[in-house]
Amino acid sequence: MLKAICSAKELTGSGYYLYIKDLIGAPEVEKLKEIPHHISTTRFQHCLNVSYHGYIICRKLHLDARAAARAGLLHDLFYYDRKEYNTKREKGQPRHSNQHSNIALHNAENLTDINEKEHDIIVKHMWPMTLKMPKYKEAYIITFVDKYCAVLEFCVPKMKRILPKYR
Repeated sequence: MLKAICSAKELTGSGYYLYIKDLIGAPEVEKLKEIPHHISTTRFQHCLNVSYHGYIICRKLHLDARAAARAGLLHDLFYYDRKEYNTKREKGQPRHSNQHSNIALHNAENLTDINEKEHDIIVKHMWPMTLKMPKYKEAYIITFVDKYCAVLEFCVPKMKRILPKYR
């Protein structure tokens, strides 16, 4: 079953799924299921969460929901441990927050064709930590949805433990 955090909707039969179905089963994306991310989830689930919620917002605002769905799914397409990277990085090497979006873009371009808007979304999803501002509204949406999902991924499992209504 494919679901985003805080959504009861099964995604495989949805219009959203039509935009990502060629990516979802790719070995490069499947590999993200093995990588922990934001304490309580996997990198795959985080990317799915960002992708789906970004898609919903862009669709409601009559923006490019396809670009949001695809770039949201690929925005963290990297395979190293971010904490380990920051611990071992040498002086002059970029921090993970500045580096991983370029790696994700490179990996995404090796997986599928990336258009200009998807490129902007992936590379600039860490704004304002990275100084270049997004060019497209969809990139701003994914940037904010990324942060929103990170907070949900941290808080929802804790809420499930202490509040019966979330179980």
